[in-house]
Amino acid sequence: MGWVGPPPIVAPTNVLAIISLVSALIAIPLLPVILGHLSLGQINRTGEGGRGMAIAGLVLGYLSIAGWFLLFLLVLAVGLSGI
Repeated sequence: MGWVGPPPIVAPTNVLAIISLVSALIAIPLLPVILGHLSLGQINRTGEGGRGMAIAGLVLGYLSIAGWFLLFLLVLAVGLSGI
């Protein structure tokens, strides 16, 4: 076996992207959106990894906000209808 060379350099994962995804998975509505946008900015600036996690956190965060908003509208409609 010959000399293979040094292992490839792997960019570290952005911590805010990890927190964004984890907070989205436990259904905290606003935190993943804020952290997702912050982490995407840091990833673009520094070249860190974690872009997919940041985007997943954003998508799940926005879906969570939309779900809570629809639930609020449903409760409001039922309350106003007098059922």
